[in-house]
Amino acid sequence: MIRFFALAATLVAMTMTYAASPAVAEDRYGKQKVVYHVNYDGGESDKAYIKALKNIQNHINAVGKENIEVKVVLHGDGVNMLRDATKDLKLQGEVTNLKTQKVAFNVCANTLKGRKIDPDKDLFEVFKEDIVPSGVAELSYLQGKGYTYIKP
Repeated sequence: MIRFFALAATLVAMTMTYAASPAVAEDRYGKQKVVYHVNYDGGESDKAYIKALKNIQNHINAVGKENIEVKVVLHGDGVNMLRDATKDLKLQGEVTNLKTQKVAFNVCANTLKGRKIDPDKDLFEVFKEDIVPSGVAELSYLQGKGYTYIKP
């Protein structure tokens, strides 16, 4: 009887270990191209921005950074993510961490012009090559290039 319980416990432990083991990302997901769309304000303490950035990190972790190309398109109130990051060290850290994993942050020129935002002075680490003519047009363009659209 003791042997039976020991065998049953071993089988349960093995099953739980197998179920808890993550699938090999390359086998399950393959290569991915994805565009994350942010056009909303971060809210109190930039919680919405942090959640979106955590979603992106979780996506990278699941697929593997060598298997994914990620772009974040910011327009409208979403540009405030990089404006708020100039003063918020946690937000800066999240953005910088993703940039080191080759995540591109694309900022809408229409929003910058319409809101009189100077990317060199008002936004965290935005360079000329990060600015796209139109956020919504960029989303459509990237989807046409095979990027999966996600709005966290």
